[in-house]
Amino acid sequence: MERSDLRDRAAALPTDPGVYQFLDGEDVLYVGKAVDLRDRVRSYADPRGERIRQMVDRARSIDVAVTDTETQALLLEANLIKRHQPRYNVRLKDDKSYPLVQLTDHAVPRIEVTRDPEPGATVFGPFTDKGRVETAVKALRETYGLRGCSDHKYAGRDRPCLDYEMGLCSAPCTGEIGADAYRDDVQSVVRFFEGETGVLADPLRREMAAAAEAEEFERAANLRDRLDAVESFHGEGEEAVATQSDERAVDVLGVAVEGDTATVARLHSERGQLVDRSRHRLDAPDGGERSAAVLTAFLTQFYAERDLPDTVLCSERPDDADVTAWLNAEGVDVRVPGAGREAKLVDLALKNARSGPDRGDELGALADGLGVDSVSRIEGFDVSHAQGKAVVGSDVCFVDGSAEKSAYRRKRLTDGNDDYARMRDLVRWRAERAIDGRDDRPDPDLLLIDGGEGQLGAATDALAETGWDVPAVALAKEQELVVTPDGVHDWDDDHPGLHVLQRVRDEAHRFAVQYHQTLRDEVSTVLEDVPGVGEQTREALLRRFGSVENVRAASTADLIDVPGVGERTAETIRERL
Repeated sequence: MERSDLRDRAAALPTDPGVYQFLDGEDVLYVGKAVDLRDRVRSYADPRGERIRQMVDRARSIDVAVTDTETQALLLEANLIKRHQPRYNVRLKDDKSYPLVQLTDHAVPRIEVTRDPEPGATVFGPFTDKGRVETAVKALRETYGLRGCSDHKYAGRDRPCLDYEMGLCSAPCTGEIGADAYRDDVQSVVRFFEGETGVLADPLRREMAAAAEAEEFERAANLRDRLDAVESFHGEGEEAVATQSDERAVDVLGVAVEGDTATVARLHSERGQLVDRSRHRLDAPDGGERSAAVLTAFLTQFYAERDLPDTVLCSERPDDADVTAWLNAEGVDVRVPGAGREAKLVDLALKNARSGPDRGDELGALADGLGVDSVSRIEGFDVSHAQGKAVVGSDVCFVDGSAEKSAYRRKRLTDGNDDYARMRDLVRWRAERAIDGRDDRPDPDLLLIDGGEGQLGAATDALAETGWDVPAVALAKEQELVVTPDGVHDWDDDHPGLHVLQRVRDEAHRFAVQYHQTLRDEVSTVLEDVPGVGEQTREALLRRFGSVENVRAASTADLIDVPGVGERTAETIRERL
């Protein structure tokens, strides 16, 4: 990126806190946070280090997300880095995360500070100050006696452990407290993390006053420090992204209308943590309450075939009561908050909406165009051969729009000049491995087949035969038509969803051709040089073992089992390979 272009882009940015991303096409090169987005991004016009200079030279665009506080920017930055693994975030590319507090999914829950919560646990956070979190958890244990021991230590005890003697645990393991009383204490802890600071602050304040009256001044001072930490625990930055714990998924929508275009910004919160944001462009209606009409259209179109959140917080009330009634009937609470933490989230969504549409939200556009719930994980398939010889299949994987090469797979297929049959074999191979649990990759959200209606038909036949329930579409090369089981779509050349499919299709083709060429070269330079091995024998060997490498690893007895290979030929093959 030219320095002058970077300065011009920075000059148009807001002075709010937020997160910025330097992009090379769809690849995220660097993610950073800023108190002032304009000043921070402008500083990259004169980078000090060589690494950052290289990053700026590679970058072709900048994307920003406005946040309400620096703390929110910090947490969103961490989530984006973990998701995209940017090349130039060298010191932040590990798997560390901010501390969380979990109450485990046990009949007698355990409380602990963790970075890797257990399945089913009730989780609060993330928090930026681990020391303050640990202080609060210790105070909660001293007040309410929740256990902190492992399951191994908890099971089979006949007397309380040292934590009970120190006043940190009420010893439910040996029945020192009843199950109902322990559950009540757990609920008090939950209320504290939901924002009721008094649940813990009030007992500490009473204890501090008693210590001071008894002239236990050192203990009173210790309690005062602990009280300060507890009262500052629910700071503005982290409180702003908190939501009610029983609302595990919350979407916050803000609408901005400018001319003929409207932008809806969506913030997504899970278990009280702001984890993602997206912006969506719509055509603005004429007349009336334009923002309310845009919001109504977005609600019906976006959630028609998606998993619904528990709550939708809106910048204003949708103008169609039937839409609100539909969401309420589905168990979704639609609210327009007027004050408090929820209003702060709506204001944050409005800031993002007013900053304009982003790069096009390619994955969202693709999901909308195909009518599927999610396309964050796509696998692309292609078949390559030379007049039916050395037939191979590729299976590439893209996650969040970027290639995940560790998840690439390839397969040697039966020779033959029938592209449809070979595609059916390739997809059936993938499906059977998935169903049998022999593939260590998660199921994709979408299969992309390189080809037209014939290739897609072969793939869907394989899916139907195996019972693997994954949607599949195809992309035909000549006219770039998107072929689905329901019909053919001729999307515009600049359709962001089409760009995603093209990248996956092109990579699947490249990977298949590369493997085919490698295999063909190996066959011509290795097997053709073996005396006594003609064309038919070479084909029989490759059909049996799949590749030259497998032929090389085969024993003499295995080679003799191949038609046309005798003991002398088998020994010759082993010697030459």
